[in-house]
Amino acid sequence: MRYVGGMIEPNDDTRPRDDAQSLRRDLIGKLYFELAKFPQVATTNDQFLALAFAVRDRLLHRWVESSRMYFEGKHRSVIYLSAEYLIGPQLDANLLALGLRTAARTALGELGISLDELIEHEVEPGLGNGGLGRLAACYMESLATLDIPAIGHGLRYEFGIFDQDIRDGWQVERTDRWLRNGNPWEVRRFEIEHPVGFGGVTEHTTDLHGRLEVRWVPERRVKGTPYDVPIAGYGTQTTCFLRLWSAAADEEFDLDAFQVGEYWRAVDQKIRSENLTKVLYPNDSSPAGKQLRLEQQYFFVSCALQDCIRLLLQRATIREFADKFALQLNDTHPSLAVPELMRLLIDVHRLGWDEAWDLVRRSLAYTNHTLLPEALEAWPLPLFARLLPRHLEIIYEINRRFLDEVRAKFPGDEARIRRMSLIGEDGDKQVRMAHLATVASHHINGVAELHSRLLRQTVLRDFAELWPERFTSVTNGVTPRRFMGLANPRLAALITDAIGDGWLRDLDRLAELEPLADDAAFCDRWRTVKQANKRELAEWLRKTYGLPCDPLAMLDAQCKRIHEYKRQHMNLLHAIALLERIRTGEDAGVARTIVIAGKAAPAYRAAKLVIRLAHGVADAIAADPRARDRLRVVFVPDFSVKTAQRIYPAADLSEQISTAGMEASGTGNMKFTLNGALTIGTLDGANVEIRDAVGPDHFFLFGLTAEQAIARRFGYRPWDELADSELARVIELIASGEFSPGDRTLYAPLVDDLLYRDPFLVLADFRAYADCQREVEARWRTPASWVRSSILNTARAGRYSSDRAVREYARTIWNVAPVPSRTAR
Repeated sequence: MRYVGGMIEPNDDTRPRDDAQSLRRDLIGKLYFELAKFPQVATTNDQFLALAFAVRDRLLHRWVESSRMYFEGKHRSVIYLSAEYLIGPQLDANLLALGLRTAARTALGELGISLDELIEHEVEPGLGNGGLGRLAACYMESLATLDIPAIGHGLRYEFGIFDQDIRDGWQVERTDRWLRNGNPWEVRRFEIEHPVGFGGVTEHTTDLHGRLEVRWVPERRVKGTPYDVPIAGYGTQTTCFLRLWSAAADEEFDLDAFQVGEYWRAVDQKIRSENLTKVLYPNDSSPAGKQLRLEQQYFFVSCALQDCIRLLLQRATIREFADKFALQLNDTHPSLAVPELMRLLIDVHRLGWDEAWDLVRRSLAYTNHTLLPEALEAWPLPLFARLLPRHLEIIYEINRRFLDEVRAKFPGDEARIRRMSLIGEDGDKQVRMAHLATVASHHINGVAELHSRLLRQTVLRDFAELWPERFTSVTNGVTPRRFMGLANPRLAALITDAIGDGWLRDLDRLAELEPLADDAAFCDRWRTVKQANKRELAEWLRKTYGLPCDPLAMLDAQCKRIHEYKRQHMNLLHAIALLERIRTGEDAGVARTIVIAGKAAPAYRAAKLVIRLAHGVADAIAADPRARDRLRVVFVPDFSVKTAQRIYPAADLSEQISTAGMEASGTGNMKFTLNGALTIGTLDGANVEIRDAVGPDHFFLFGLTAEQAIARRFGYRPWDELADSELARVIELIASGEFSPGDRTLYAPLVDDLLYRDPFLVLADFRAYADCQREVEARWRTPASWVRSSILNTARAGRYSSDRAVREYARTIWNVAPVPSRTAR
């Protein structure tokens, strides 16, 4: 340590060393001094924790240095507000970012410990549901890699996304106890607490100058305590962090109640408060569930904004808020940041309305992730008024001023006023959160070119006509460090051997692979890598779940949340058609293993029925000796980041078959493409741009376009599609009980929905899909052509790095610049 300007400053004596011997020494020290164990009695979990603590020391050193640099400078920081962060296992990711993988393997080897076993042992945090949370995690990693100051705020759910079991073909949810063995990566900040209120009343008075003063008197309060998780940049010293908020009671123990024997009441407030951050996305089908979700959303944005102001006032004034922070709303969940920031600026820091609104508008930007009306959150007005009375008053005032602006621009258009109002008047009154986020944001972006266009033309059309300059597009991206460097080390090594190092930080360099697509020797090496990945996946499926997977067959993968618009059931209709072709002696195509993975929301019965059908079809194929050597359907339980890292490198074909106009972007499509899978897909989400990038000859396109899908729904009679005799036979087999042993009623809801509603045009697109699958088979029968297309898919996918996306946000939306670390690696 040394003293500089009256402050303690670290020097080389405090910096942990990165060589194997130092890491070995530190690991043993952690066993002794953190875990009170000596090596001979240490369990696998002890070994994992000791290594993680040793790695964390190195992370924290970089993090402290980064934080100190931002504190001393006048840099604008990104504040990323997201209800989800699906960050995945951290040990291997941190070893890669810190350049410690070789040193760790050597240090552990000297102790007789397998690094691979410790990596596999780690339980990944279940802090997200799917693509939204994974995107947030990718962006935080890219922010650090690009040296952009950033803090991600979210919730520290005690129980995350459920673990998925399969019993008799049905999804069964188990509690995700991801914290049961401890989380070595987090740092609890005991000294930081922020009060968050709910309910109560507002008191309106005037000051000596006649100015309105409003005081909110909440009915109850909870405290927010942060747990920080460092996020290391790759190839840089910069380290950002997630600040995850946990709820606690304002007074955890009522001594008076305890003394008179009312033991339950003594801890009632503690239990009620802690429920706030107990579970990711509580079921909101009940009034209590709706209230808890609204409380969660307000709690985390309130904590985040109070914390931003706490940091700001250490070095600046409240009027510099927008100069210091760029706040990004990751979908509608954080939209309560709008009235909460106004409340803090007006009621707490005594700014006038116009000045406060100017700070809000210069600070906030909003990313929309969906065109589905049911996903654009709207809260019942009575619930909102009871839970957040002051915020509703602020929203009413925002709405009044906003609608005055609309009336001035579109006089006499009361229908437009009704559509744009922040308060929905159709049926029961609701607060429209997407409208609120849009009105308060200086930029609103979609997450793919098609999605952004449809956003402007449909759900936010009126707003785009009012403020066209605010709407933009930033196509999603994924981090190549996790989804290539970690997930596919064989391919990463081959690429490095071919084009040199550095491409994991500059993914556009993958284009240097293009000439090698015509190099026979390189194509052989590429094929060898893919085959090794398939064998590894097949062995893992066999050992872990007892599932069959032929590594010589085409591996046809659809891995994503189970939802009707994603059309896993169309995939299964095609699998049944293949099975029937085999049974009738017709050409059944090539040997194929169809891998499906994903979770259905606990209350989503239709999605759960699709999972049951997948298992019914899988069982029927397995029981048929004519089919099982040519065709398999494999449902992989409990899809997660860790499982995804096994499937993406092994896949030959990527199923991106959602109804056109429904998927905002998708990121699984990018991960498969980067790992050399060819895509069969519709012109939906980022598929459009992926096809443009890789070339139409290397993408299997089928189906209605978004515009055609809209037109087709008018007068659509799904049962007319049964003129297709193969499709009619498939539906007949499902309805007959062929896949539910003899139970004709099991799949009746699914069959009836397809025949009499089919809102996602499964039957309308089936023939085009089945015919396109024949094109897939023809290409597969020419291995040289398939491998060439596989190489070109990877070579032309450099655009889909999250680094590119974050640079676009930084330049066009956030107005932030990199702050390079002072010390190079």
